[in-house]
Amino acid sequence: MGVAATFADVAKSEYILLTTFTKDGRPKPTAVWAAPAGDALVVITQEKSWKVKRIRNTARVTIAPCDRRGNPKGEAAEAVATILDKSANAATYDAIGKRYGLVGKTFNVFSKLRGGMKNNVTIQIKAG
Repeated sequence: MGVAATFADVAKSEYILLTTFTKDGRPKPTAVWAAPAGDALVVITQEKSWKVKRIRNTARVTIAPCDRRGNPKGEAAEAVATILDKSANAATYDAIGKRYGLVGKTFNVFSKLRGGMKNNVTIQIKAG
């Protein structure tokens, strides 16, 4: 095993493997886009998604660098996730647009057209 990953190291990865945990502790990894926001990362996702339900139960998560298919490319770092109020969504969309350029901005347009401001929430992830 290599040196444990730091939150800051993982945060630089284009794709982040966000692992949430079930009530009985089973890991559930998902590849996500994440953008920096102060000392945290922000992710936009559907409010009804399982990862949001799991975070509401257990704030502990891990993040690891991965490829777009979710294959890990390094060690995971411990982190803590918080579901933010929907008022944070606009800033999260802006951060994703900034981080991912044209592809991120295009994603934002289609996500908003599908009701993203209303149906999505921001997951804020901080070092654990």
